[in-house]
Amino acid sequence: MPPPAPIPPGSRGGEAILSFDRGTLLFRGAGSDRPTDFSGWTWDHRVSAWRCHAVQYAMLREQLRQRHGTLFRDTVRPPLRIHWPKANLPELRQEQLDALAAWEQAGHRGVVVMPTGTGKTEVALAAMLRTRVATLIVAPVRDLMHQWHQRIHARLGYDAGIVGDSHRNLQPITVTTYDSAYLHMADLGDRFGLVVFDEAHHLPGRSYREAAMLCAAPMRLGLTATPERADGRDADFPDLIGGIVYRQEIAHARGKSLADYEVVRIPVQLEPAEQAAYESAGKTVRNFLMAKREEQKDYDFTDLCAESGKDPQARRAQKAFFTRKSIEDRAREKLRVLEDLFRVHVGERIIVFAGSNMMAMDISRRFLVPTLLNHSRKKERRTVLEGFAAGTFPVLVANRVLDEGVDVPAAKVAIVIGGQASARQAKQRLGRILRKSGRSRATLYEIVCQDTNEELRSRKRRKSDAYVGTRRGKGPSTINANPQVRRKSEIRSTKSETNPKEENGNVQNRIPESGLRNECIR
Repeated sequence: MPPPAPIPPGSRGGEAILSFDRGTLLFRGAGSDRPTDFSGWTWDHRVSAWRCHAVQYAMLREQLRQRHGTLFRDTVRPPLRIHWPKANLPELRQEQLDALAAWEQAGHRGVVVMPTGTGKTEVALAAMLRTRVATLIVAPVRDLMHQWHQRIHARLGYDAGIVGDSHRNLQPITVTTYDSAYLHMADLGDRFGLVVFDEAHHLPGRSYREAAMLCAAPMRLGLTATPERADGRDADFPDLIGGIVYRQEIAHARGKSLADYEVVRIPVQLEPAEQAAYESAGKTVRNFLMAKREEQKDYDFTDLCAESGKDPQARRAQKAFFTRKSIEDRAREKLRVLEDLFRVHVGERIIVFAGSNMMAMDISRRFLVPTLLNHSRKKERRTVLEGFAAGTFPVLVANRVLDEGVDVPAAKVAIVIGGQASARQAKQRLGRILRKSGRSRATLYEIVCQDTNEELRSRKRRKSDAYVGTRRGKGPSTINANPQVRRKSEIRSTKSETNPKEENGNVQNRIPESGLRNECIR
């Protein structure tokens, strides 16, 4: 029980005052009793007041009004009302209207889960149009932050402010990133009536959650296609922005608001030299872990990494682990199958998702196509994406930068040659090619090394509902089954028909020279 508190200066008699202070709420007056039954109140002896996170503002405001009646005074800054100069929103589809209605019925709080390409942004813009209050939009990356700025200007006629990417232009409508929101929310938290968290699955993270905790906005909207998190922190959504109020699965949107699609899995084998190196590296890792577990039963890979800086044997085992991963990501057979797929889909836009930066660069050099990586500069990204949209670049290679958040020009073919085991990444990558365009059908190819850990990751990805009905093939024979193929002569056979040296594992002639490479992707 805290010590009795004197009535602070500024409170008259039994007056109860609620105020905002650097991302928290302060309650003064009404003696020393706990303001409400809410357990999150903490007595701050420095200011002789009760304190809690600003995220509770909407709930506590009502509770305090009921308890103190006319003696309650709310000094938290009210959000500005917004007049939209030029609203030009497209007519919402039924599922978008249902999502918006569910959010409104839940008290203007909650998470809307819809697949990539089904128009979550339009739902948020419609919510902003209806509520007409100062709004903060939080995006995971700078590119997406600028895309939000452009969408708001195009659809609502408002030149929004930007906080992030070396900008600090605070306006009643402002876009920012999770990093900037986390850093500045203590100052921004009482300026908005609505906060929109795009790609909301990032929010429950250990640091990013502060962007929600320090914000007093009563209305909150989360947008995501994949709310589940491996660490289970998605269970915190109700406390941060509200629970899931509307959910649409890919299967429900397939062939309607999204293009119809198929997923084709193509298994490949490591070459003898690659297989030998893979098994040798695996043996090094296993032997080290077995030896350590004789001393410490719960010793795992996290402990190995922690010791790698001081133990040469741990460092050697760590290098062996990454060698195995590199062999999976950069298997030579993947490049040959990739060439076959380029031949099949000549004249179409193709997105290739690699498992590492090195593999992405290998493909870029081998087939003379552009690649986008996390460290690519903004100007380079814009140039590449514009060239891809115009057809100047028929193929675009990326590691993880296109998984979410970036508006990718319409494409109907994606090839996954590496990645994580998460269903989230699987759905995000599939979503890159599902924006509906006429009756065209999308195809996602997954090239997987057999008898490796990559096969296990592929199995985990296929547990996603998006991968239901995955069709398996064996290299080019799978490609022949694709209805888009018109001429079998476009496909090379699985084994070499032109150079007998390839039968002995010689890969020098498996990938054609630059002239044929250009033909494959032209």
